[in-house]
Amino acid sequence: MKIAIGSDHAGFQLKEEIIQVLQAEKYSVVDCGSFSAAPVDYPDIAEQVVQKVLSQRIPGILICGTGIGISIAANKFAGIRAALCHDTFSARLAREHNDANILAIGARITGPGLAAEIVKTFLAAEFAGDRHQKRLDKISLIENKYMERS
Repeated sequence: MKIAIGSDHAGFQLKEEIIQVLQAEKYSVVDCGSFSAAPVDYPDIAEQVVQKVLSQRIPGILICGTGIGISIAANKFAGIRAALCHDTFSARLAREHNDANILAIGARITGPGLAAEIVKTFLAAEFAGDRHQKRLDKISLIENKYMERS
């Protein structure tokens, strides 16, 4: 399976560690940057990952200092359901209940060991569908309604 990943400068080191975990698990990784700890703007990285997720229909991982800014930026795009997760339980339910297609992690909040477990849990979980699908359909209706206005 292919995975898109990206981080700002605050998440760069954790991104590199997560890439190692993904490669050890035999995932093909599309690294969308950043490529150093030099300052970059997280909305630019979010857009790069979102483009891969939408065009290739693959999951994505975004990392910034808290995970908040980068997940907000990603969620501005129709069809994206980025979930900021700090534990494996929320990572599993983000996929099972919300069909999240991007996992966001805060590098200044979540250590590398826990982050690796969150990533593995997120990628192993599958959307449960059923009663959850009608809620996602409502989210899509809201997206479409407000996109038409702007």
